[in-house]
Amino acid sequence: MTHTPLITNDAVVLGILCSLLAFIFKMASSSNPFWKKFYKYCPSLLLCYFLPSLLSTAGIISPHESKLYFVTSRYLLPASLVLLTLSIDLKELLKLGPKALVMFFVGTIGVILGGPLAIFVTSFIAPSVVSGAGADEVWRGMAALAGSWIGGGANMAAMKEVFGASDALFSAMIAVDVLVASVWMGILLYAAGVSDLVDKKFLKADNSTIKSLEKKCMNINSSIRRFQSCQISC
Repeated sequence: MTHTPLITNDAVVLGILCSLLAFIFKMASSSNPFWKKFYKYCPSLLLCYFLPSLLSTAGIISPHESKLYFVTSRYLLPASLVLLTLSIDLKELLKLGPKALVMFFVGTIGVILGGPLAIFVTSFIAPSVVSGAGADEVWRGMAALAGSWIGGGANMAAMKEVFGASDALFSAMIAVDVLVASVWMGILLYAAGVSDLVDKKFLKADNSTIKSLEKKCMNINSSIRRFQSCQISC
């Protein structure tokens, strides 16, 4: 049963989300000791992901009732990606060497092999799940789930039709998708905020090349902002 959210006007929802994000980033750059300590352990990106989901959980807004996702994914997201890539220094990016490509392909292989590996492991832990009546459905659901991780919800729906997963199994896979994605995204966003600590203390990794690239990109962005401010003042 679908419940009507407290706020249904998309303009108001957009204003709330923009204000929330502005508050998060404003406090992240604050010199207040409380906020400095707070953001040391709770990265701003994690809050950008977590707090809007609380509004949805509380029934204040609803992604199902709003058309904001459609508009942002079709129009704002492509424009943002173009603007994001304008400051990329391809020469510096190539200096990362084969490690960047290895990470990319490892992630891709992980998505491809994740489903079969999960079925294989489950066959030892709970064999009744992957054998017996209805067991042939499991791989169809995992195929749809892999489609989601590669191309989102639309891809997941397409994989459901292609591989013939049942509605009941598809509903279960949607729940798995949301749960795993939410938990894993939270872990990744938190890890991004403490990446220096993880690299030095746990992984013993040399991230000097990446840090150099980040610093150069930040300098480029700063110079662009100064140029824009100069144009406005003039």
